Amino acid sequence: MNAGFELRGQPAQGELTLLNPFGNVIAKLIWSPGRATLTNGNETRESDSLDTLVLQLTGSTVPVTALFGWLRQEPAVAEGWDADLEGMDRGRLVAYRRSPLPQATLRIALDR
Repeated sequence: MNAGFELRGQPAQGELTLLNPFGNVIAKLIWSPGRATLTNGNETRESDSLDTLVLQLTGSTVPVTALFGWLRQEPAVAEGWDADLEGMDRGRLVAYRRSPLPQATLRIALDR
């Protein structure tokens, strides 16, 4: 999957908007303690788990809450994931999911 994104808030309460290459909204996730909402086109889903909705949206687990720390160049812990923060001074972040299988790579290139 290849998408742009906007991330706002904090790990406990925030908003993640996924954008296609033309800048149009693909989906929006909004979460707060004990509640998460995914809006994808005309469909809205709710869950008590942000991770559940991210999995439904992307087909993979993605450590959204850890992204807040990683984007600040802080080593946030995400079970099964290792983040390489060496490229953050150039706006590049790479994170590797080792488990659960299948393995995955998350690559982020920040606009400056």
